[in-house]
Amino acid sequence: PGLLGIQDLSKPDYGDPVHLHPGDIPVFWACGVTGVEAIINCRAPLAFTHSPGCMFITDLKNDNVKSLGGVPQVHCISQDPLHFSIVSAEAAQKIKTLETLIGIDPGERGIRHLRRQGELLGACLAMSHAGSVLITTGFPTHITHQPPEENDGPPGALAIAAMLQALEKQVAIVTDQRAMDLNKKIIEEAVQLGILKKPIPLLSYQRESANSALMFLCENGNPGRPRFDHLVAIERAGMAADGNYYNARKVNIKHLVDPIDELFLAAQTIPGVTTTGVGDGGNELGMGKVKDAVKKHIKNGDVIACDVEADFTVVAGVSNWGGYAIACGLSVLRCCAIHERYLRRAVGFPRTPSQRLWLPALPSVTKEEKLLKILVHLGVRSGKTASLEMEVDGLPFYSTHSLMIEKLL
Repeated sequence: PGLLGIQDLSKPDYGDPVHLHPGDIPVFWACGVTGVEAIINCRAPLAFTHSPGCMFITDLKNDNVKSLGGVPQVHCISQDPLHFSIVSAEAAQKIKTLETLIGIDPGERGIRHLRRQGELLGACLAMSHAGSVLITTGFPTHITHQPPEENDGPPGALAIAAMLQALEKQVAIVTDQRAMDLNKKIIEEAVQLGILKKPIPLLSYQRESANSALMFLCENGNPGRPRFDHLVAIERAGMAADGNYYNARKVNIKHLVDPIDELFLAAQTIPGVTTTGVGDGGNELGMGKVKDAVKKHIKNGDVIACDVEADFTVVAGVSNWGGYAIACGLSVLRCCAIHERYLRRAVGFPRTPSQRLWLPALPSVTKEEKLLKILVHLGVRSGKTASLEMEVDGLPFYSTHSLMIEKLL
């Protein structure tokens, strides 16, 4: 023992002494406090160490870890506070493949210039860690019709919500006050058809004072007690640099849009709250992160570009596809043993993955077909053509959207 600096076995530097019995052989255990002593002595400004009672020593080497669920990767998902997540390389690659699939540009808008690799993975990781998620959608592009909404957005929003519900997270939707009845009907129909497990709380936001957004997002406006961990905007009209809201044709639709952007701006000031924006043209909420590319490569981009950023910007050929990809990405993470272990902080026994709990929540051709028929029945039109047909953004559901859903699955 003396060679290791242990002068007296009955007087340990830490903890209680172990009482030896006849025949016992003392062995050295590489306790975590040994490293702590070294860190204290070298006065390192930052250090990561073990949690007491949660250290494990094994004879397996790092290069043998594949059999235990894959090679771990570390990804930063928040700067304030600094927050990292862990996922297997295999799961990360699957989500990157999903991102590539939705990145095609069937409308030839030039969205390939807006894409940033890894944004979908970051968004999915942030939502995986979140306990409560707020979703917003709604793009009133058809100002001469009632309702003015287009049918790109709501299906993607409900696909995300259905998966979050299946993962036992709290979900709410915030939308324009004038569209509350429409969204209520959509949610009710989705529950009846089994697309959603249960109704989603429907909220509206109005600016009444300078701290309205903070009061909405946090209990009593206290940034230390946020009601939501993550905010998602999918095909939601976004505020341009001049304070107006524009459709792709440069028509100002500000009179139809509530200032939900303020929630995303306020979220930037709340530690631990992250945001995702899903869009397909650059004028959607959250696309401010790529506004320079929008101005340069998207038609009318110099006017319509959204100025409000999100932490993660998911760019898709059709925004609904981004919602489907997020739902699929969350499922991939749920199946990842390395990510699951990190989520529970390696405390307790691993949960036995019961895929029947969340696989039914994934989007499917049948479910999305039913939902699109609901939207057509409610008068919600295709974005590009304003037609009341089985199409989204001027693209037919059958063979285009149905094929994308099958590819993602």
